[in-house]
Amino acid sequence: MSQNIKFVQGNEACVAGALYAGLQFFAGYPITPSSEVAELLAARLPTQGGKFIQMEDELSSICAIIGASLTGHKVMTATSGPGFSLMQEALGYAIMAEIPCVIVNVQRGGPSTGIPTQVSQGDVMQARWGVHGDHSMVALTASNHQDVFLMTVEAFNIAETYRTPVVLLFDEVIGHMREKLVVPQEGEVQLVGRLHTSVKGGVDYHPYLPREDGRLPMSDFGGVHRYNVTGLYHDMWGFPSSDPKVVHGLIRHLVDKIENRANLLAHYKEYFLEDADRVLVSYGAPARSALHVVKNRRARGERLGLLELQTLWPFPTDIVREKCARAKAVVVVEMNMGQMLQEVKKAVEKPEQVFLANRIDGVFITPTDIQNILRLIQGKGV
Repeated sequence: MSQNIKFVQGNEACVAGALYAGLQFFAGYPITPSSEVAELLAARLPTQGGKFIQMEDELSSICAIIGASLTGHKVMTATSGPGFSLMQEALGYAIMAEIPCVIVNVQRGGPSTGIPTQVSQGDVMQARWGVHGDHSMVALTASNHQDVFLMTVEAFNIAETYRTPVVLLFDEVIGHMREKLVVPQEGEVQLVGRLHTSVKGGVDYHPYLPREDGRLPMSDFGGVHRYNVTGLYHDMWGFPSSDPKVVHGLIRHLVDKIENRANLLAHYKEYFLEDADRVLVSYGAPARSALHVVKNRRARGERLGLLELQTLWPFPTDIVREKCARAKAVVVVEMNMGQMLQEVKKAVEKPEQVFLANRIDGVFITPTDIQNILRLIQGKGV
């Protein structure tokens, strides 16, 4: 079987994954460092029967993909920093109305305009809590282009399976660096399609009534069924309701359909954890530096391991607790003030043994940066 091998940017690997997954509609507004996603799709998506539109801003972009998704299409938008901030209100609407969509956020320094062309991972908590109100969220990431491709496909699969927005939380280094990508042949990677309702017509279609397996069949808006879509609390027909039982049941459903499947949705990689007495936990581009340190120190006989997270939300608490259980020290490697550090501390039995190796100055964290922290920890006898 022939292989389709490319030498690409991470943003191009994301585009390749989206097209492989069956992307049919993209709306976006160019913003560094995600602009290549829109530029490439402007050229490629129409040649595959899809639609591309550049909107006037990021809020209108996410609103456009929400509308296209309701009509039965697989949809995506891409942005960074300030654009992701503009999207939060409509992102909440997609959560409440249970509309499948994929939002790519290639992170840069912030807040505000920040450092547009340099790397950061400062949007981790925004991805989880940027939307107001009680809700859940799915956010995936990757440290290499093969995984960027696979996590992009997985984002579409999760969005369609659970009728939910999914955030792809990449970073500038991953978005702009170039490396090999092997595009799988058609059928090699499983794809999940839209679950359409079997109800042919009439009033028997309930757009917000889950099946026993938790999935909600959809009917293409403007098709055979007339139904209501709202950002208000609503009943199983989609009509606004302030009935306490309805409100309680809806919020529990929106949260539980994701949080109760945290282990099922958990994607991660582990390196040398079977005997590690010190564990690095990382994600995105910094995991590359972390893996370099692990391999270097293992070669010198040290028992160091790496847990690379690819699912950031829902946070894989059980996985982190299990993989770090035997470690006398855990070091979280990230490029922010410790946003994932706090989640790791909450997951492990001894949070006082969790430390941070980070950079927040727009310069990519190096193996030397991580090793300096490890030396400090060892100097404390941990």
